[in-house]
Amino acid sequence: MNTATAPSSVLSDVTLQVSGMTCASCVRRVEKALQAVPGVQAASVNLATEKASVQALPNVPTSALKAALDKAGYPATVIEANAPPPPDVPAGLPAWWPVAVGGVLTLPLVLPMVGGLFGAMWMLPGWLQLLLATPVQFVLGARFYRGGWHALRDGSGNMDLLVALGTSAAYGLSVFLMWRHPGHAHLYFEGSAAVITLVLLGKFLEQRAKRQTTDAIRALNALRPSTARVLRGDTEVDVPVAEVRVGDVVSVRPGDRIPVDGEVLSGRSHVDESLITGESLPVAKGPGERVTGGAINAEGALTVRTTAVGAETALARIIRMVESAQAAKAPIQRVVDRVSAVFVPVVLVCAALTFAGWWLHNGDAEAALVNAVAVLVIACPCALGLATPTTLMAGTGVAARQGILIKDAEALELAHGVTVVAFDKTGTLTVGQPTLTDVVPAAGHTREAVLQLAAALQRSSSHPLAQAVLAEARGLTPLSVDQAEALPGRGVAGLVQGRRLALGSARLAQELGAAAGPLAAEAERLTAQGRTVSWLVADGTPLALLAFGDRLKDTAAAAVAQLQSRGIRTVMLTGDSRGAAAGVAQALGITEVHAEVLPGDKAALVQQLRAGGAVVAFVGDGINDAPALAAASVGFAMAGGADVASEAAGVTLMRGDPRLVADALDVSRRTYAKIRQGLFWAFAYNVVGIPLAAFGLLNPVIAGAAMAFSSVSVVANALTLKRWRGTATEVSA
Repeated sequence: MNTATAPSSVLSDVTLQVSGMTCASCVRRVEKALQAVPGVQAASVNLATEKASVQALPNVPTSALKAALDKAGYPATVIEANAPPPPDVPAGLPAWWPVAVGGVLTLPLVLPMVGGLFGAMWMLPGWLQLLLATPVQFVLGARFYRGGWHALRDGSGNMDLLVALGTSAAYGLSVFLMWRHPGHAHLYFEGSAAVITLVLLGKFLEQRAKRQTTDAIRALNALRPSTARVLRGDTEVDVPVAEVRVGDVVSVRPGDRIPVDGEVLSGRSHVDESLITGESLPVAKGPGERVTGGAINAEGALTVRTTAVGAETALARIIRMVESAQAAKAPIQRVVDRVSAVFVPVVLVCAALTFAGWWLHNGDAEAALVNAVAVLVIACPCALGLATPTTLMAGTGVAARQGILIKDAEALELAHGVTVVAFDKTGTLTVGQPTLTDVVPAAGHTREAVLQLAAALQRSSSHPLAQAVLAEARGLTPLSVDQAEALPGRGVAGLVQGRRLALGSARLAQELGAAAGPLAAEAERLTAQGRTVSWLVADGTPLALLAFGDRLKDTAAAAVAQLQSRGIRTVMLTGDSRGAAAGVAQALGITEVHAEVLPGDKAALVQQLRAGGAVVAFVGDGINDAPALAAASVGFAMAGGADVASEAAGVTLMRGDPRLVADALDVSRRTYAKIRQGLFWAFAYNVVGIPLAAFGLLNPVIAGAAMAFSSVSVVANALTLKRWRGTATEVSA
C-alpha cells in the first residue's frame, strides 16, 4: 500500500465495475490489490454494487488498475463519469440455471436418503451416483474452487474455500470407497451435491439483491428529460439535454418536465417541486425565480435561462448522494467470513493431525483417512451457508404477507437495533394531497354561498387546489361561469352570476385592489399554521378566505405512540414550512422537528444522528427523500410514493400505514435473532463434532448424518418465523 499521500485536489477519481466478488474477504483482497498499484492513494469497494472507487495520481493508467485486479482474479471494467447504469438485461443463460440444474441432478441422490428414514431401499448404484454428482462437483462447483484458490493464494480463507474443502472431502471419500469396496460401501455423493446446490441457491438470492441496488439510480436517471426546447433567435429547436449549455434559454410548455436548472425569464406558472423540496403543493413561479430540472410545469408557459447542466444539476447531485450512501455490507456475513478465515486452517490442521495420529497409533492408513475425512465432512459448512439465506427467506416471506417488503440482508440486520425513527411529513404522516381545511366568509356571506362561487371558478381546472375545492363543494348546486381564464402563477378569474370574480393568491388580491380588512388577522393565523391561503374577490372586495392543507393519516398518531412506547425516539424532517410542520408534530406528539430542509439537508441531518451513535431509520415516500433513505442506517419507503424512494430504501411498506414501521422493526428483531441462533448452532455442531470425529467417535456416515441434521435444525428454526403476526392488521382495499 502506498504511504505517500497527495492533496485530493490533484487526484483523479476512477470507478471500476468488479466481477467475481462473493464476500467481505473478497472486498479486502480487491482493495489490497488496488492499493498496491503505484500512484493509488485510496481504494474503497462496495460489495452491494460491485464497484471500486479509486483515488489515484493523474498519471496512473486505468489499464494498470484493471491488470492488478485481473491478476488477483477479479476482472473489472472502467465506468465512465456520469454514465447511466447499464440496462439490467441478463446476457446468455438466466442467473438461476445453476440452481435449477443442481436441483435436478441432486434430487435423485437425496431421495434415497429420505426413503431410508422410512425403511425404503432406494439407493442408486455407485456408478450412477458418481455420474450425477460429478457435474455438480466440478462444473457447478467450479466457482467455489476458483474463489477458494484465490483465498489460498492470498493466505486467507473464505466461504468458498470451506465449501470446496468440505464437498471435495465427501466426494473424494466416496470415490475412494467405491474403489476399495465396490458395491458395498456407504457413499457421500448426496452430501457434496446437496451442499453445492443449496449454497448456490443462497448465492443466487444474494446476487438478486445486489442487482436491486442499481434500480434507485436508474429511476432517478429516468427523471432526466432527454431533450430540451432551446430558443435560437426566434425559433425553438429540440436538442438533446446533453448539448444544452449554461446561459441557453429554454422554453417549457405547460405539462412539460423542466429539463435544466435555471432562472425564469418570462411567464408565470405553478411548478411541482416535490422532487426537491418535499412541498406537497405546487409553487408559483415568475420572472427572477429559480426552477429545478426534473420538476413538472403546470398551467403556464415559461422561458428559463439555464444555470446548471449535467453533473451540476440538483437532480444529478441527488443521484450522487444516493450512490455514495448505498455502501451496504451485511454485518453478520462479515463476521462469518472473518471466522471462516480462521476456521479453515484450523480444520485442515485438525484433519492432518487426525490422519497422522491414527496412522502412528495403529498403522492403518485407511482408518486414518476415514477419520480425517470425517473431520472434514462434519466441518462442511452446509448449515453455515444455510443459516442466513433460509432465515432471511422465512422472515421476509412472513413480513411480505403482513405488508412489509424487506429487500436486503443489511436492512434486516440493522433494523432490529433502531433507536431513532425520522419521519418525512408529506405522504408519510399525512395523506399527501391538499384538502380544503378552512372557509372563512366575510361579513354578510355564508360558507355555502362562497363555496359555490369558488367551485364555479374552479370547475374546469385540474389544479390540485381546484380539485380540493370541488371535492368540498360536492352536493351544492353548481353555478355556471363565463369568460373563465387562468392567471398563471396567481389564480383564476371569470364571470359568475354577473359579477367579476377572482380566486387566488394574496398577490392577486392586491393587484385587484382588494383591502384585506377584517380577514387580515384570519389570513395571518392560517398562514402561521402552514396553510396555503387563497382569496375570493368580487369587484375589488374580498368575499372569503379559503385555506388548504394536508390531512393527517388516520393511523399516524398510533404509529408514533407505538414507537415511543418502545423507547424509540421520533423525529420529523420535512421540506414543508415551519408552521405546517409544527401543527403536524403537535398533533402527533413529536417534539423534535426540522422544517424547510432540502434533500441534502435531510441526508446530512440523518448522518448527524448516526454520528451521535444512533441507529437511524428514515421513513419517506418522495423522490426528495431518496438521499436520506440511502443515508439512514435503514430506509423505510411508503408504497404509493415515488418509485425511486422504494428503490433507495431497504424496506418498503406496501400499505401507506405508518404503523407498519413498528411492525417492520419487530419482524427484523425476530429474524435477526433467528439468524444468530442458526449461526450459533452451525458453529456449535462443528465445535462439538470435530473433536468427536478426530477421536474416532464419529465415522463419516454419522458425520454426514450430523451435518444433515444441523442443516435441518437450522431450517426448522428459521421456519418458526411463520408464526409472527404484526399489529397493523388492517388490509388495504
